[in-house]
Amino acid sequence: MSENLKVGIVGGTGQLGSALALCWLESGILAQANLWISNRSGRTSVFEKWPEVNCTSSNQKLADNCDVIILSVPPALSGSIGITVPDKLVISVMAGVSHEQISVLTGSRKVVRAMSSPAARRRLAYSPWFSRSELSFGDREHVRSLLSAVGASDEVPEEDQIETFTVLTGPVPGFAAFFADCMVQYAITHSITPEIAEKAVNQLLFASSQIMSAEERSPATYVQEMVDYKGTTAAGLLKLKDLGVAQLIAEGLEASADRVRTIASDN
Repeated sequence: MSENLKVGIVGGTGQLGSALALCWLESGILAQANLWISNRSGRTSVFEKWPEVNCTSSNQKLADNCDVIILSVPPALSGSIGITVPDKLVISVMAGVSHEQISVLTGSRKVVRAMSSPAARRRLAYSPWFSRSELSFGDREHVRSLLSAVGASDEVPEEDQIETFTVLTGPVPGFAAFFADCMVQYAITHSITPEIAEKAVNQLLFASSQIMSAEERSPATYVQEMVDYKGTTAAGLLKLKDLGVAQLIAEGLEASADRVRTIASDN
């Protein structure tokens, strides 16, 4: 990525926008003077340690001064973005706002629809992206560099997959936290204090994520290995399968996907 590339984040003081910005600054991907942030009030305390960051209340001023514009406003406020940038690269991380809508909102011929998460702040996000625009090699490198700097990233072939990832990896800790809480509540019913139960389950999830991310094996492989071992965990896993828990989880995820498709129309 060019050292002189100027990036602007519309909505850069929100949870996701600020996570992206701070990660890029701390990692050295962007120099302070090459980052622009817009919000309703202009200068913000979020970037007080970065005095050379450009802050403005004008989205169009940000757009005029940047090569790449990131859209990170609440989906229901997407209609108020108010920029016209026909020749600039626009990357949207707004849930539920389509590639076509982004193009109409900005006038850009170079649109990327992506999804990330606040885990970007710790460089732990998964940020898939999609584009049907004719992006140059340089444009694609900019997208890859920016998104890979905050975690893992892949280009996906279908726009609908961005909505699926909005459900799966956008909410951190999201569904993982729900499953963890189920385990905590089980422990509490067996007279374990909440503090100890939470510590134990959080450590379990931390260890599990470290092991699974370090090895090139699928989650299904780990499950089958435990089932084949026929130990205590196998009994629990088989019971969950018999109860149809996998289908219930799928229905919960689909409910979230339905919400993704309508969230941009909220007033």
